[in-house]
Amino acid sequence: MKVRAAVLREMGLPAPYAESRPLSIEEVALAPPGPGEIRVRVRAAGLCHSDLSVVNGDRAWPMPIVLGHEAAAEVVEIGPGGSDLSIGDPVVLIFRPTCGVCLSCSTGRPALCGPGGEANGAGSLMGGYRRLQAMGGRAGAGAAPDGVLNHHMGCSAFAEYATVSRRSVVPIEPGLPWEEAALFGCAVLTGAGAVFNTARMEPGSRAAVVGLGGVGFSSLLAAAACGARTIVAVDLLDSKLETARALGATHCFNAADSDVIEKIKDATGGGVDYAFEMAGSVRALELAYRITARGGTTVTAGLPNPAAKWELQAVSLIAEERTVKGSYIGSCVPARDVPRFVAMYRAGHLPVNRLLSERVPLAEINPALDRLARGEAIRQVILMD
Repeated sequence: MKVRAAVLREMGLPAPYAESRPLSIEEVALAPPGPGEIRVRVRAAGLCHSDLSVVNGDRAWPMPIVLGHEAAAEVVEIGPGGSDLSIGDPVVLIFRPTCGVCLSCSTGRPALCGPGGEANGAGSLMGGYRRLQAMGGRAGAGAAPDGVLNHHMGCSAFAEYATVSRRSVVPIEPGLPWEEAALFGCAVLTGAGAVFNTARMEPGSRAAVVGLGGVGFSSLLAAAACGARTIVAVDLLDSKLETARALGATHCFNAADSDVIEKIKDATGGGVDYAFEMAGSVRALELAYRITARGGTTVTAGLPNPAAKWELQAVSLIAEERTVKGSYIGSCVPARDVPRFVAMYRAGHLPVNRLLSERVPLAEINPALDRLARGEAIRQVILMD
């Protein structure tokens, strides 16, 4: 079938993206689902820093590619062999497909699935298949000779429809607005999961979140839901700090302040028990580590440029009994955690709807990238209707 999709053919085009237009809205061919796959109608897709990092070249992916990895969709077709899903089921797309049988999957750590990571890195679905192809002579610059387009994280959700692996979706109960449901595929899984799963934060703790995008704000909401007695918010934009205070932060600091670390330590009695780095910056990670108290835990989930390196004062890790933990997809088991987080939202404990900055049509995705790059948005959602 023919669908409209946002295609990236060249990484590293300069901002402003409203002028360079790295994402072209094209009509592409979408193949039907094979065994173990489904076709979905994408209803809403969140615009995330992980998308921007592909556009600006920070994280290399095979080109050309249809971007988009955080989305809510409706099942419209099931591949040969059937499925436990039904036509019309609402689902959340998950950006790390899983095989279900490797050691990581078998021990409850699907975020580390080897075959899923290999498929993502190759720009394919599970099994090595690609279901997208360019049309209208657009197989030129940056394209494979046969016009095949790569998949982004097994999702390619900046499109009207997508063919995905069944293992790339989690069904949800009907009734949740599509633009809210989309946030659970990345922002909430990554941010809240880092608090609940990676850190296993205890009630009454002191917490800090460094970097207030969709993921960082999800961590802040989760810290509040955990019963943290102190929640420190750190960002470069005062407007985001104001939002953080409205969402439960007890202390807010601008990371540009030359003495921000000392101020945070003074305000928290020596530092925080849990610091969450959500900015994708080594400087943010350094700040998060330095505001972590003795015996505390620093969690990083921000995914900086792969070439970036962090110089750690090794003796502090030992003498102060520190813990540093990486968190990918919030250490989540999506089939367990998406329904859990949705239930918390519906109960009023995780108000992720307050993270929505703007609803944007697919045709306006490039100006939305500019707002994301400038840090002006928490979460913009692309609507396909």
